[in-house]
Amino acid sequence: MRSGSAGIRLHDVRCEIGLIRAIMSVRRLCRQKLKMASLAHPYLTLEEFDRLYGDSKPYHEYWFGEAIPKAMPVWLHGLLQGILVRVLRDIGFVSAPEVRLALSEEARLIPDVIATSKPSRMAYPTEPFDIAIEILSPSDSMQYVLRKCRMYSKWGITHIFVFDPEDRTAQEWNHLKGCLEPLESLRFESRPDVPVATIWHELEEQIRQLGLGKA
Repeated sequence: MRSGSAGIRLHDVRCEIGLIRAIMSVRRLCRQKLKMASLAHPYLTLEEFDRLYGDSKPYHEYWFGEAIPKAMPVWLHGLLQGILVRVLRDIGFVSAPEVRLALSEEARLIPDVIATSKPSRMAYPTEPFDIAIEILSPSDSMQYVLRKCRMYSKWGITHIFVFDPEDRTAQEWNHLKGCLEPLESLRFESRPDVPVATIWHELEEQIRQLGLGKA
């Protein structure tokens, strides 16, 4: 009986050793994966991001420790951007393309167009303003665009628009529902409405004048 008990204990010890080795192996594998993930997507402080990317082109956005490259604009994107900047100026806003926002230490985003009724002398906006516009490019991730819209809403930006020049559609962020909704006109208090159809008409006219054909 004693030899049998000893054999059982030896078997148990070997099982425990095997289990410990398996656990250690899994832990080593997890550490290796975490190390590889950190090397692939290293966390950047805001200071590191500014030093590496700053305002140099191609632009990058700071998003919770990551540097996210902005989509490269195409002809349609650039033309629409110019139209929107001018249209907003025509109805009394101060507007500009691709201004980096400094409303948070967590994210430094660059809308395609911003507009405000209260111009600031700050290099980067640090307070909520009236309008942020995203213009979709073919390489844009809609998931990321929606995240940006949520962040703009969280920051207190009043009007958030998303224009798709390929499909000729426009949407506005509904703050209460937390989603984008179809848009027919840009509407603001104490300012004239701007029908979206007139924006698309001007885009088509510029495409025709430049001889770009059907975009």
